[in-house]
Amino acid sequence: MIVKVKKVHPHAELPTYAKDGDAAMDLYAAEVIKDKYGNYVYLTGIALEIPMGFVGLLLPRSSVSKTSMALANSVGVIDSGYRGEIMLKYRQLGDKNPVYRAGDRVGQLMILPYPKIELIEADELSTTDRGSGGFGSTGQ
Repeated sequence: MIVKVKKVHPHAELPTYAKDGDAAMDLYAAEVIKDKYGNYVYLTGIALEIPMGFVGLLLPRSSVSKTSMALANSVGVIDSGYRGEIMLKYRQLGDKNPVYRAGDRVGQLMILPYPKIELIEADELSTTDRGSGGFGSTGQ
């Protein structure tokens, strides 16, 4: 699949796959700013043209465990109509470990197709073994 990408920052690096078979591309920080809440905002310097019927998911890299950072919204969603700069916002959970800097790989981008869902209101749902068991109900 071909996806158009535009550099919107002079220090932008295009996303890359680290290895053949990787599901997500690494994203690089072109610039780092702090927002008014003290969060680190990593500007990637790129904008994408994600095709209709697809979504971009922003995920932390596994190396985030070596930092004191946590992706503020857990998973970022880039809808196909968005044409602005891709940014990742991290919260610093402690000051003992390093934070990401400009030029670092700061997250991953996965582009996936999604189905268009039509919801139909019903009075009853089918039964299952689990039923309405919620949080932790399968490990009791």
